[in-house]
Amino acid sequence: MADFRARAVRPLRRLAGWVWRPERRWHAVAVDVLLVVPATLDALLNFPPPRDWHFWVSLGAAGVLLLRRRFPRTVLLLTLPGLYAGSAMIASMVAAYTVSRTTRPNWQKAVAALAVVIGSFIPWPISDFAKESASDITQHLIYAAVLGSGPVFLGLLAQTRLDLSARVAELAVLRDHERALYAKTVLAEERARIAREMHDVVSHQAGLIAVQAGALQVTTKDPQTRETAGTLRELAVATLEELRSMILVLRAAGAGPTELVPQPRLADLPRLVAAAEVHATLRIDGLAERPLPEPVERAAYRTVQEALTNVRKHAPGASTEVAVRIEPDCLWVSVHNEAPGGPSSDPELPGGQHGLIGLRERAALLGGTISAEVLADGGFRVRLWLPLSDAVGAPVTGATASGARG
Repeated sequence: MADFRARAVRPLRRLAGWVWRPERRWHAVAVDVLLVVPATLDALLNFPPPRDWHFWVSLGAAGVLLLRRRFPRTVLLLTLPGLYAGSAMIASMVAAYTVSRTTRPNWQKAVAALAVVIGSFIPWPISDFAKESASDITQHLIYAAVLGSGPVFLGLLAQTRLDLSARVAELAVLRDHERALYAKTVLAEERARIAREMHDVVSHQAGLIAVQAGALQVTTKDPQTRETAGTLRELAVATLEELRSMILVLRAAGAGPTELVPQPRLADLPRLVAAAEVHATLRIDGLAERPLPEPVERAAYRTVQEALTNVRKHAPGASTEVAVRIEPDCLWVSVHNEAPGGPSSDPELPGGQHGLIGLRERAALLGGTISAEVLADGGFRVRLWLPLSDAVGAPVTGATASGARG
């Protein structure tokens, strides 16, 4: 019994879902209901009691308007009997207007207009034609043509307005897209200009340093001078390599993400500390064998590099400790140097705090933080914290590299 009731109620629920679809806006539903009212009055006023089947056909044509948005062509066909045999003029006009508002082919809209014109022109019963004069027939034909084609033309006009609005919105999106492309083009040209300037100025000077250092390394007889010249030449060559990579990135702007080549990693920290020209030791604790994301390792390397450069410039001779700890959920990097033990470097060396600003931006992009502070004993400490995703690693503890250069 329950199954029978469920099967009987299911069609009614489906019909209610067609009429009162949740996605339909309430004002659209209100418009449909308001359109049913004049269509119903059309049937009531034209068929006073006693009423026959002509009235009920016209009244049914008014009721099916509730489904006009979901089934526009079907609703038009259901209103035609009330138009031909009754007085469902308003219902048929509304149905024809709804068909013309859709994206159906134009021939279907023309057929809808023709069906309403014929229904408005042909009297019921058809034998009434014999009672009318030629003038009356002509007037009725003009009247029917206006009633049948008017709603269709109005619907076409409304649909054209919607299409134009959509086209205007599309043109606005295309205009914004063109502006963005133009901005990217200008940015790419500016980056290319910067790349040319860097190549013409910085690479030239760094190349001269490498050549002079190489010549000094070959000609000098002092071992310490030869070692210093070799170090200068290696640093100049490394600078040229990174500068070349940066120039490639600038010239490739707009072509998608481009990675720097070569990419410094945590495995390069021992070599960096050894060539830092400061008394520095390196210690890596925690999950040393754990694979880390390349941007995280690069940020750690750049932090240590910038900190050691600042130590060499502002605290020559100070003992420095570089500590890296890899925990399950984060990476810690600390560079701590004691108070300066000698005179500061050449005051003409640039020091605009841009290095620390760049490190802060890099850490922020990775969701981390960085701090730089002067300690009470006159020393300086830079600390970097970066979050890590879960990964399996083998915990080890111990110093992995140390170096001291005077």
